[in-house]
Amino acid sequence: MSSTLGTSRPDQASYMLRAAAGDAGRAYKRQMLDLLDIREGQTALDVGCGPGTDLPALAERVGDGGTVIGVDRDPDMLARARERTEDLHRVEIREGDAHALPVEPGTVDRAKVDRVLMHVTEPADVLAQLHRATRPGARIGLAEPDWDTLVVDAEDLGTSRAFTRFTTAEVVRNATIGRSLARLAERAGFHVETVLATTPVFRDFDAADHTLGLGRNMEKAIAAGHVDRDRGHRWFADLSQGPFYASFTLVTVICSR
Repeated sequence: MSSTLGTSRPDQASYMLRAAAGDAGRAYKRQMLDLLDIREGQTALDVGCGPGTDLPALAERVGDGGTVIGVDRDPDMLARARERTEDLHRVEIREGDAHALPVEPGTVDRAKVDRVLMHVTEPADVLAQLHRATRPGARIGLAEPDWDTLVVDAEDLGTSRAFTRFTTAEVVRNATIGRSLARLAERAGFHVETVLATTPVFRDFDAADHTLGLGRNMEKAIAAGHVDRDRGHRWFADLSQGPFYASFTLVTVICSR
């Protein structure tokens, strides 16, 4: 969808790669992999692997005797993932839905679900699938934002708050899933070991517009009648002049089977 405010919606693969390449993206991903304690010879599963951003790092940790399985339902994502891992023979790319994982029961030692549950139809069903796929003693890493915590500094605080409310109510399916991860994991039969909250901070307006959809989502909010058009355009123009600040909370949960 094109937008008269800010950048148009990027293709999903490029969006995921750019988000992962930022300082905040690299930091929480590295922390999750460290906490998962992936060992050589293990089988590691990446649910919603997208363009394969994390598959090489998983492959490095499982070593030549291990296996990495990347699952995604989007053919374009799978093509990018296969291209990214074509020289990594211990990586398997499988087409499938997170609600019906194409993995044999009790065969996975380590699993991760990173910014996927906020998009799925039934997060609890996905976690049940993870429980089925993992073996006793397995470790699972979950990471999701809580978009209720999105703050954008602006002199027009009311419009910033309206933007967050619209993002939470209309843009993201499971917008507050981050705060629910520990509860949902325990209900799925996992033992929660670690819960961490990190705050990605954006000081660059263009990077924030790309990642947070400041312009394109404000256009949607205006079209839906949530924000007055002139006020929304003025808010966006003021943000672009800087100095700029925005942040949100990202919750990481490490649990065991």
